Amino acid sequence: MSDKKDLAMMPEIEPSATTGVGDVKNTDENGCPTVIEDAEEFLRMHQHEWGDYTEQDAKRVLKRIDWRLMPLLMVTLTFAGVDKIIVSNAAVYGMTDDLNLRGQQYSWAVSIFYFGYMLAAYPANALLQKFPVGRCLTIACISWGGSVALIATSPNFAVLMFLRFVMGSTESFVFPCMTILVSMWYTRKEQPLRSAITFTSFSTLFSGTISYGIGNAEINIAPWRLLFITLGAMTMLWGVVLFFTIPDSPLQENFMKGKDKYIALDRVKSNMTGIENREFKLYQVKEAFTDYKTYVLFLFYLCMNVPTGGLSAFAAQIISGIGNSKLETMLLTMPASLFQTLAGLTVAIPQRWLTNKRCLSSAICCLIPLTCSILIKELPAENKTGRLLCYYFFYFFWGPYATVLSLPMANVSGHTKKLTVTASIFVAYCCAMIIGPQVFLTKEAPNYPTGYRCLMGFEIAAIFLLGVYAVGCKMENKRRDKIEGANVELSLGEMVEDKTDYEKKGFRYTY
Repeated sequence: MSDKKDLAMMPEIEPSATTGVGDVKNTDENGCPTVIEDAEEFLRMHQHEWGDYTEQDAKRVLKRIDWRLMPLLMVTLTFAGVDKIIVSNAAVYGMTDDLNLRGQQYSWAVSIFYFGYMLAAYPANALLQKFPVGRCLTIACISWGGSVALIATSPNFAVLMFLRFVMGSTESFVFPCMTILVSMWYTRKEQPLRSAITFTSFSTLFSGTISYGIGNAEINIAPWRLLFITLGAMTMLWGVVLFFTIPDSPLQENFMKGKDKYIALDRVKSNMTGIENREFKLYQVKEAFTDYKTYVLFLFYLCMNVPTGGLSAFAAQIISGIGNSKLETMLLTMPASLFQTLAGLTVAIPQRWLTNKRCLSSAICCLIPLTCSILIKELPAENKTGRLLCYYFFYFFWGPYATVLSLPMANVSGHTKKLTVTASIFVAYCCAMIIGPQVFLTKEAPNYPTGYRCLMGFEIAAIFLLGVYAVGCKMENKRRDKIEGANVELSLGEMVEDKTDYEKKGFRYTY
């Protein structure tokens, strides 16, 4: 609900005819403002008109946001996931033989994607500071879809490497766009579940279905080439859909207008992390790199995503190595998405009722893939069912992903600082995805003992880092309570201003 006491004490702001951050940029035929870039100004101007909205109004707006945003983000992430992992299915369908890949060349073809992603991460986030998030996501989607389709034309290893690099560079916008949109539209308490829904993984379900269909088709073109053509074309088409449907932020009126826009902004003001600001602030970049939590999150995402890199690159090879035909392998890769989704929701849903248990819940979930990394290495080769179940349950490493990703959404204030921390996290993600395929040695197929030992070590380190993050946030909150008191009264301006969490009085960390 709106904080009427704070707003009633503030003078009403008259619309300005000039442009710039915090000013009215356009007016309709009646001279009323249509686009205002400053959340504080908009909320102050319309407090007396819409400030008495009801709980039912808030639920209606939340439902409208969910039905617009969640499907778009879920489908986009599914295409991003499919386009990354389809190389594994392509390898089973003959890509390695047709392109004459030898030794670790396949692993490098997987890893080069993340070199492109990593090198483009900070420039991508800099562009997101200047341009609308929705438009950036749309262009990125069409661009990486085009790169996927072009992979079908690869005549050799060198061209494959180049196109995978370009694909990674263009896809580097995706995850930052997702995290920014979720943090803009949802409250701290809503973010873990919405992040889990956003990162719901249907990639293997979708890629397995497409791959199985293509594997059964009688065609003159190599199946692996048709895979890339089909999925690349579908991704580009989805980019066109995004152009007409994805909202940029609650500040613009391309989705929410009038009272609904007011409620959407008022709902998230208590996050104290700001909405959107196009001004680049160097001091916030410096603060991001002097904040120890940035490095803890960086290391956690490095450790947690090494399994992602390894299993996504070698999923089809691992399953076929258990003793399955090509078509059986395509079908058996599909349940992995269900296990990922189950894990993500299992960790995220309880956070609606739990307070400061995100790190603890995530650490407990990490114990499942840790156990699987031991079992899958020790089970005898003839125990195919046991090894396959261990492989599926290994995907519980995805459980902490969305919930921990909600921590920088909730704990980092200042638009430039948030973008910098987000970029750092996805550089860690790229490093992990580069490391993951390299620990699965081709000469050790199909059991990959070195790979599973490495994954076990990274899971242990991830659990330890979650403990460090939680203890650090708890100590910082106690320190601030001692200095400021447990209950700090804040004005609307203090809640939504573009300052960092270090600067904001009353800011407390979630863990």
